[in-house]
Amino acid sequence: MHKTTVCLIAGVFLALLAGMYAWMAGDAPNVQPKVPEADAHAPVMRQYDPLDKGVVPSEGRSVGFARDDASSALAASSRTVHPLLGDAHEAVLVDGSDETRSTAEPELAEVMRAVLQAGRSDDKLAALIIDYPQNESIFPPEIVAPTLLWHEPAEQADTWLIEVAFGNDTQPIYVLSPGEPPPAGPIDRACITENNEIYKPTPHQASAKSWTPGGDLWATIKTGSTELRASVTIIGFRSSEPHKVLSRGQFTITTSRDPVAAPIFYRDVPLAPSTTEEGVIKPLGEDAVTLIAWRLRDISRPQSRLLLTDVPTCTNCHSFSADGRTMGMDLDGPQGDKGAYVIVPVKKEIAIDEQDVISWNAFTEKPKDHKTIGFLSQVSPDGQYVVTTLNEALYVSNFLDYRFLQVFYPTRGILGYYSRASDEIKALPGADDPQYVHCDAVWSPDGKYLVFARAGAKDPYPEDGTLAAYPNDPAETQIQYDLYRIPFDGGRGGTPEPIEGASNNDMSNTFPKVSPDGKWIVFVKCRNGQLMRPDGKLWIVPASGGTARLMRCNTWRMNSWHSCSPNGQWLVFSSKANTPYTQMFLTHIDGQGNDSPAVLIPNSTAANRAVNIPEFVNVSYDQLLSITVPALDYLKHGLRGVKLAKEGRLNEAMDEFEKAVEANPDYLEGHVNAAVVLLDKGMVPEATARLNKVLSLNPKRWDAHGNVGIILARQGKLDEAVAHFKKALEYNPNYTEGHANMGMALMEKGMLDQAAFHLRTAVKLDPKDPRNRFDLGNVLLAGGMPAEAAEHFQKAVEFDLRFVDARLMFGKALAVQGKFQSAAAQLQIASATNPHNLRAVNDLAWLLAVCPQAEVRDGPRALHLAQRACAVTSHRDPVLMSTLAAAYAELGRYSEAVNVATSALRLVKARDEFPAPRLRQQLEQYKNGKPYRWKPGG
Repeated sequence: MHKTTVCLIAGVFLALLAGMYAWMAGDAPNVQPKVPEADAHAPVMRQYDPLDKGVVPSEGRSVGFARDDASSALAASSRTVHPLLGDAHEAVLVDGSDETRSTAEPELAEVMRAVLQAGRSDDKLAALIIDYPQNESIFPPEIVAPTLLWHEPAEQADTWLIEVAFGNDTQPIYVLSPGEPPPAGPIDRACITENNEIYKPTPHQASAKSWTPGGDLWATIKTGSTELRASVTIIGFRSSEPHKVLSRGQFTITTSRDPVAAPIFYRDVPLAPSTTEEGVIKPLGEDAVTLIAWRLRDISRPQSRLLLTDVPTCTNCHSFSADGRTMGMDLDGPQGDKGAYVIVPVKKEIAIDEQDVISWNAFTEKPKDHKTIGFLSQVSPDGQYVVTTLNEALYVSNFLDYRFLQVFYPTRGILGYYSRASDEIKALPGADDPQYVHCDAVWSPDGKYLVFARAGAKDPYPEDGTLAAYPNDPAETQIQYDLYRIPFDGGRGGTPEPIEGASNNDMSNTFPKVSPDGKWIVFVKCRNGQLMRPDGKLWIVPASGGTARLMRCNTWRMNSWHSCSPNGQWLVFSSKANTPYTQMFLTHIDGQGNDSPAVLIPNSTAANRAVNIPEFVNVSYDQLLSITVPALDYLKHGLRGVKLAKEGRLNEAMDEFEKAVEANPDYLEGHVNAAVVLLDKGMVPEATARLNKVLSLNPKRWDAHGNVGIILARQGKLDEAVAHFKKALEYNPNYTEGHANMGMALMEKGMLDQAAFHLRTAVKLDPKDPRNRFDLGNVLLAGGMPAEAAEHFQKAVEFDLRFVDARLMFGKALAVQGKFQSAAAQLQIASATNPHNLRAVNDLAWLLAVCPQAEVRDGPRALHLAQRACAVTSHRDPVLMSTLAAAYAELGRYSEAVNVATSALRLVKARDEFPAPRLRQQLEQYKNGKPYRWKPGG
């Protein structure tokens, strides 16, 4: 077993355990020169990472755009001078108003009046299309100004007159606008990955015209339209012919007297897709987790407040008590406990400590070895209980298309609750039947009953393991939920009853929210599954059941994550109507359950980040300033250690790991990583002792078993190593590196079929890892399957163009099949990729000297390459000298071939040591005046 360097990649230590793999196996020069780091892809023993385009834009009607000052400034710098407005963005005309100041000069004011007159007198104008706001939109009284969007049908139009007329004695407002392109939002460069892109508006979106009223003007418009419809007319004309109007469009808006009156707490996330891990909700790659932010938005302010970011683990769904005094939030806790849950008082500066964290895995009625996460937990109105889904089985499928990067929903699970008074987790009678899946539970305003979704229980994945390739793929596990209500009764439960209008309708009815007055339930209806579905629509139904109505606020794509304002008069929700990067919208709901068209909450995040899980909080904006998580300080030390180890700063990394485990002795992952640093420093006994300590504390710690296996394999104790790898895979069947390491160990034992099984599994779990492909290719080649081996070697070099060892083995696999020209081409690339790699140089020289196909052989070049390789090693390597002898013989210089082969044979210590047997064959050929020819499989 060849020892190589332990390295850290993306928070994972990779302990390398390499065998000797010479090109042409036993019939090729067996040279293992030192390879530069860029080529170091030898067969490896790898540790699990515990810490570790072509996209089509969405189409559809815009529902508002966020205005961005930076992008507006850029647009202004490139904008041509307008014939009427010059450099101005607008000119305002208001006759007889003391509140709104006119900015139009007298001459321009006359032009505006002329356009207005022409627009009113001509009934045959082209229809100007209003994109946003939609007709009859209702705005909250405190919201910031929207950006109006429209499409102009007349090509000649280059100027627009906007008239805002009120239904009272307020003077109309007239605005002259150059109709600038819609402003783009700011970009967060840290969120750009290989699996997403900065969204490019569709041609239709990009061709829109826009205008955003200033703050004072918008205030006047809101005052004049309070509980009265204001009519907004946009007239298009050509600046050189203002008396000739070309188009006209009209819509109405109203400003409600009902304030939103509460800030919105929401998650602000990058869209950085990750691969599927069966049953695990993990929409983001691990490198993106710390980019998640939590924000608070007062819609009267132009931007939100950042509350929390740079958290080293995933914190997710959240909820608040109705009185705004208690917050609950999912938290991935110590030792990967995805069932950790925070319950903390709301105050200006929230600090989440260990005493604020419970674990749903403390539920005593879990099936054996089941890890529960607590799905879509909800804090009760009085903050004394939390209801959740326990014993869940989840269908999860991740997609590398960032527009919809994940599908997840439970197919099994019961309702359970946590009582703060008793500190106990119990199942809720009546919602604990394992024949059904129960989920999405929410409280009635008085806390007396729950509304939840229910369906027949089933296994989450089909027997053949097929996963969906996109949302609503027929390959998804099919499930349709109905809404039920059940008494809570202090945890005694009761009999669940279906809610008429939200059940038995051949659709999936999920994610209910009960209005604060208890009259209505707003829920998502879609074809299959729940949440974040492209076809998801919001419906409203009486809380007691009845006729459900499709809500008017729905956009054309994905409507979900809704929440009622504390006063019950507004609903916030998320949608992908404008862009794949989800945005946040509002709708007004009156006493009869009628809602209004969607109103965008602008500037909620960067243009390449998404807004989800918006929740109203019943506190004032200034009552919540920040959130910190001291409970995870240990993990920050651990991640810093990972980063330092990745940079080769092992002593500093060790210091960080020691701080991590000192802060949290139960942080076994930190002990494991510290052990691998010790291993990397050559301190094998200390590393072994540390890992054994971890296993004494938790015998099921699979990463510890995996690393003990690596140490044992390095020591040549393959049987013991295999036993530890087997344990690691027993406790984590998806342990990719465990399968790879098991495969390599079994290959060393000569158990090729079993080795291939584990390496195939590693490839399935991580198909883009070039090492997995390389290792599997070696096993298949050794097992006499060169064609399949070649496919994996080819994939390895596609994933890493500088993977020289894979390129060389690709050449060998081709040569074994008699594809010598293709083999030579691969060796040429390998040699050119790293001219200092003697193995690549030697393998190419060998094939050029001994290939049975004449058109591939090139004696002069083979001699040049072989001489170069031998010079580097001072003619002291018998393998390289074997190639030099073959090159001399190919050129007919047999006496020199005999001398070199004889000298090479003297350098081999044992008679049967490679390449002694072949050198004797070569000598016999050369003495008879014949060149040496390689025979595939011979």
